[in-house]
Amino acid sequence: MPGDATTWWELLRALDDPDHLEFPRGYDHGEARARFDLLAESLDAAFGCRCSVDRWVQDASHHGDITVPADRPGGGPRISVRVSNFGGLAVYSPENVGCHSDADKLGALSAEDRRRVEGALSDLGYVTVPEDLLHERYDGRADLTLARPGTWFVRFFDYI
Repeated sequence: MPGDATTWWELLRALDDPDHLEFPRGYDHGEARARFDLLAESLDAAFGCRCSVDRWVQDASHHGDITVPADRPGGGPRISVRVSNFGGLAVYSPENVGCHSDADKLGALSAEDRRRVEGALSDLGYVTVPEDLLHERYDGRADLTLARPGTWFVRFFDYI
């Protein structure tokens, strides 16, 4: 996983293909779905509960969402996990992805909950992207003509 901001930007820009907005060239949906399903199972086991899973995403740059419920054993805020169609990228956040800073995540989620989510993601080869970077204005190569301002979150983790 990249460590500094420069390396993260290099990765995000390398994945930014202007001809493929929803998924990259050579994308294997069956393979992505199998890995996503394994992630859901892993999070179920890690948190001792049944997570809700949204697998039916269309017209988007992300594959799906997994929600760890607040009423899980041990409690805590609901945790949303979203997987991109690009480069094995993933984000997670308390309550909803795309609307919290990394500092919010540190303040709202226990170290143990963060370890469980990050462990499940990394065990399956996903790369957890800092959300603060994704809130930056999109200045990549693709034409993101949207009603709202484009961000790097929209580019890799939202509906297009």
